[in-house]
Amino acid sequence: MEPVPIYRFEQLVRDALDGLPAELVPVLDNVVVRVLDRDPDEPDLLGLYDGVPHTERTGAEGPDVVTIYRLALCEMCADIDELIDEVTVTVIHELAHAAGIDDEQLHDLGWG
Repeated sequence: MEPVPIYRFEQLVRDALDGLPAELVPVLDNVVVRVLDRDPDEPDLLGLYDGVPHTERTGAEGPDVVTIYRLALCEMCADIDELIDEVTVTVIHELAHAAGIDDEQLHDLGWG
């Protein structure tokens, strides 16, 4: 699909954050969520978690960063409904990494 405007995409990310499963809400205390157009090294990457999972923290770490990539997500979706679903899955997937949930567990939970 054609890329949605940045303001509309950011709203989709905010909506996904508002609908987070209760188990992931505490993770937001130390996570910055940002939207970029594309990862320069991996242009097809949908999202990226950069930080120390909460299960491994010692207390001295700064805030983690979750990046959601607008253009990659728009390109993989056929319409706005699919984009809404993929943004939600990507936001949950990356925040789950911040909570210390690995890819295998995420697949088992249906968020892989």
